[in-house]
Amino acid sequence: MAGQEEIPAESRQTRDGAGDTYRVAGALTITRAATTAREIDALSDPLTIDLSKIERMDTVGAWIIHRAIRDRKARIVGASASEMSLLEQVAEADKPVQVHPEEERGFFPMLDELGTWMSEIGQTLVGLLGFLGATVMAFANLIRRPKRFRVNAIIQRFDVVGVRALGIIGLMTFLIGVVIGQQGAVQLAQFGAEVYTINLIGRISVRELATLMTAIMVAGRSGSAFAAQIGTMKITEEIVAMRTIGVSPIEALVIPRLIASVVMMPLLAFFAMIMSLLGGGIFVWLVLDIPPLTYIQRLQEVIPMTDFYIGIIKAPVFGFIIALAGCFQGMLVQGNSEEVGMRTTTAVVQSIFLVIVLDAVFAVFFSSIGWK
Repeated sequence: MAGQEEIPAESRQTRDGAGDTYRVAGALTITRAATTAREIDALSDPLTIDLSKIERMDTVGAWIIHRAIRDRKARIVGASASEMSLLEQVAEADKPVQVHPEEERGFFPMLDELGTWMSEIGQTLVGLLGFLGATVMAFANLIRRPKRFRVNAIIQRFDVVGVRALGIIGLMTFLIGVVIGQQGAVQLAQFGAEVYTINLIGRISVRELATLMTAIMVAGRSGSAFAAQIGTMKITEEIVAMRTIGVSPIEALVIPRLIASVVMMPLLAFFAMIMSLLGGGIFVWLVLDIPPLTYIQRLQEVIPMTDFYIGIIKAPVFGFIIALAGCFQGMLVQGNSEEVGMRTTTAVVQSIFLVIVLDAVFAVFFSSIGWK
């Protein structure tokens, strides 16, 4: 009972013609486990264990008695029904662990794993397309019923996705501009063409890296947050409660995040372009002795407007994919909190993978229409 002092076990050992008898009085618990095990090991066979005076026995004490029964064929006397039930449960749990031998790697097991992986990818894509369809339908319902549009939720997501990401995105792209300038200058110096470092910084920052790195940062920062937030709401059954009171989770949770990502990504990409060019400009000024005015004039000459258009056009598409993947994985959470971490990781990986694939598709497409 709680608050009652536990009486430790007292042992008595007697020897007769039939072997040793071990009698225990009091409590046989973990506090006396080591002493009891040593005393039983010191007795000779055949061994009899008398449990008639035991007041309390826990699982550790039952394990010591069971081990004596298993290894030394000890005989138990005086045990109550509850004590015998505990001993039986311990005996049932005492089963050897089966270790499966490691399967040899061969062609067919690898083919099976490849097929399973492709099947999972196909199921994920089908689920993502279905989620996209549900989102489009929910957005159409909002257009028909504009009063259900949650402006405050969208503004809050603007702050989370855009404003609070300015610092990390600005620092990252600024350093990327410095790195591009440094590496480009080292390679171009072999040909005496350090001045073309400006061309490299300008075109690669505006056309590709600024938007791509911004998308990767938003995927790791906001996409993971979307999955974790919605996944936690699913575990706590808040989404079930929303459906019960007639509120669509897609309208209330998914669409504000999608709109915020689509709107803020072009602005973040433009900010990243400026910071990357600024980092590169400071590098060429300090290291290559190219004045800022010359740097700006050179950028105007070498960067076509199509590069800027390409970077800005890709940004909202990347934002849409990131928000869609994050919300989709969050909606798939079920069971326990461990699932939240797994789905959050999957959302980030899936978002970055889709962003890179789309970036490659955009590169081929814009090259084919003459935007080179």
